[in-house]
Amino acid sequence: MITIIGSGKVGGDAALFSALKQLDDQILLLDVVEGLPQGEAMDISHALAELGTDVEVRGSNDYADMKGSDIVVVVAGSGRKPGMTRMDLLKINSSIVKSVIGEVKRHAPDSMLIPVTNPLDPMAYVAYKVSGFDRNRVFGMGGMLDMSRFKQFIHEATGHSRDSIRALVIGEHGENMLPLTRFSSVSGVPLHDILQKEELGRLITDTRQVAAKVIELKGATVHAPGNAVSSIIESVVRDKKQVLPVSTPLEGEYGHSGITMGVPAVIGRGGVEKIIELDLNDEERSALAKSAESVKNAIASIEA
Repeated sequence: MITIIGSGKVGGDAALFSALKQLDDQILLLDVVEGLPQGEAMDISHALAELGTDVEVRGSNDYADMKGSDIVVVVAGSGRKPGMTRMDLLKINSSIVKSVIGEVKRHAPDSMLIPVTNPLDPMAYVAYKVSGFDRNRVFGMGGMLDMSRFKQFIHEATGHSRDSIRALVIGEHGENMLPLTRFSSVSGVPLHDILQKEELGRLITDTRQVAAKVIELKGATVHAPGNAVSSIIESVVRDKKQVLPVSTPLEGEYGHSGITMGVPAVIGRGGVEKIIELDLNDEERSALAKSAESVKNAIASIEA
């Protein structure tokens, strides 16, 4: 069973995409707001009925109903409002996530955890520490969402099919993220051979800033994060062993320890089966160190 804690827009979309991909025959939406997860589950089920998709989606306000879950997605928390940074949410959401993870530990101790609540990397750290789970079982969504945005900008800049684009974003899920133009390509052709330096710089800037733009225009990002969650789940349940950017605890990889941060990892039935360490150049290592410092400072403020 897949459980999604938090039945707002992102949680609902994560459930919908997961159901459409038939990633499990049971999906549970959990929320403290009475009626919200039940109504969302009904709405999704009506769509699935017309499509002939046999996935049972249900809603609950009782954490005990997550018993037996294989994967738990944590979306619970306050959403980012126009003008707010992800870090503005730090104090508000850390207490919420601590409480939720305590319930996960109690009722689904053998599950894998996919934190989605912002600010993503510090919340993934909270999930890891509070749960006590092995680090391969905790992997946050952030980099997948950033990668989807990066790929769209590459598509717009080159005019080539989205299907032919391979891209990667690592580091903090926030203003210090690192879109890796040097490790991105179109049909195997390195992006650096297609676009000029100025265009590459614009791709990086746009990828870092677009979330705030979407929030300014429509109030929240919904569809892309919902799909990103389902893509991570799919790699687990179908043991696809895809290399995906996820926020996971580091123990010396890339020279960093004691934090959770976005890195490329092999995601399969065992969760994070291997962290891929790329041969970064000096500029990329410096940018990643800046990301790591931002995450460390956020974690320190939680633990203070």
